[in-house]
Amino acid sequence: MDEFSALEVTAMRAVETRDRARLLWTDADRSWASRAAAEVVGEHAEAPTFIARRARLTLERIGETHPSLPRAVRALRWRPWVGWSIVVGALVLGVAVDRIGGAQRVNLLAPPVFALLAWNLGVYVALAVGYVVRYGGARPPGPLRALVTRLAGRGGRRDRSPLAAAPDREATITSCIAALTTDWSRRAAPLYAARSARILHWAAAALAMGVIAGLYLRGLAFEYRAGWESTFLDAAQVRALLAVALAPGSWLTGLAVPGVAEIEAIRTPAGESAARWLHLLAASILAIVVVPRLVLAAGAGLVERYRAGRLPLPLAEPYFQRLLRGFRGGPVRLRVIPYSYATPPAALAGLEAIAARVFGGSAALTVEAPVAYGDEDTFARRGGLDGQGPVIALFNLTATPEEEAHGAFLSVLTARRDPAQPLLVFVDQSAFRARWPDDAARLRERRVLWDDFLAARRLTAIHVDLGAPDLPAADAAIDAALAGPEPERDAP
Repeated sequence: MDEFSALEVTAMRAVETRDRARLLWTDADRSWASRAAAEVVGEHAEAPTFIARRARLTLERIGETHPSLPRAVRALRWRPWVGWSIVVGALVLGVAVDRIGGAQRVNLLAPPVFALLAWNLGVYVALAVGYVVRYGGARPPGPLRALVTRLAGRGGRRDRSPLAAAPDREATITSCIAALTTDWSRRAAPLYAARSARILHWAAAALAMGVIAGLYLRGLAFEYRAGWESTFLDAAQVRALLAVALAPGSWLTGLAVPGVAEIEAIRTPAGESAARWLHLLAASILAIVVVPRLVLAAGAGLVERYRAGRLPLPLAEPYFQRLLRGFRGGPVRLRVIPYSYATPPAALAGLEAIAARVFGGSAALTVEAPVAYGDEDTFARRGGLDGQGPVIALFNLTATPEEEAHGAFLSVLTARRDPAQPLLVFVDQSAFRARWPDDAARLRERRVLWDDFLAARRLTAIHVDLGAPDLPAADAAIDAALAGPEPERDAP
């Protein structure tokens, strides 16, 4: 998925997962967004295409009443002008370097451009060592890359729109924008790392080009004299050092580093015209700084382009799976199988409300005849399930879970369902609350009993009061259950 679509999808996910109370984006809005996106992209479109279109429609619709949310998305987009400003600023800085030596003299043992060469060589060594140590692994960005990312890739202050004045709605918008910022920073980090590296390599090359330009501009207007002085080095040692340091420039220009006698002749206070030394310095900067940095910038640019067009979309997450069920197979079909529980009308209404909330208003809910206590064999002979939607095993909290009964029922149900069908376990506590309305301790003990029983089977109990369901809590619990338990880790 491309960068801008991924940002919009991240914003849509932040809104739809944080707005549990549906203050900003109602169930009807969500159903509309899914239907409209499916109509636009067509039934044969790929999943990322459908999700990207749905995110675009969501932000367009929600921006009509809550403009601060799409404004936050725009603020999080990368600002290209920051990168170009850094590059141009580096070029200007290179040209503006005051002089290459004091009193228009070039000390061949200490020209400031040698510091530029040494710095870049150190950077190359650090990059090479880091690549070998990491061998392709991720690492946190350095301070310069982090600074570029903060300047160009982070939004400013959140807009306080008059339409978001209600305290609960304001808190929801704040939560959504905070989640968006956090999720996008994590998801875009590899892309921004490559982009920042490209900008910094360009800036280093521009700085070096500015230094070269400054050398020749000042050489046209002033006469620079070259010489050297040292307390500990003689002419032979100075010549050896210069031959190594200026070897790239000598190779490019064809100018040889003078011999020992010539080096001795320009020892301070003597000297000579700095023309050939400026040529050697400029060519060395070109070979050591400009060319390698441009190559590194090109490599970082290729990585950036690849990552910008292929940001990963975690389609396996329950949130995206929920969106795709309705797109791929039409309305979600849920099959409810109660065990030793004659579901009252109020509980059925609660099931319908939860299904509409979690899976969309067009979700189809089928409640089968209850399986009698101890009648698992008859249930096993009913045949396989159709494999077209989540299966819900419904228990009554007033019952005590038993391995020979409830456990056997779950084993049969697991064998009958398609492995691709999610299995959700609802434990209805409406009858328990009606019998013991004020006994919170007993309620907590019974819930723990069911939790432990189902955890042994790597299942999650979804505790609901179907007589008066807490829809946001049920939504969150079903999301957690669909995500599944964390994989077991081997002992060290």
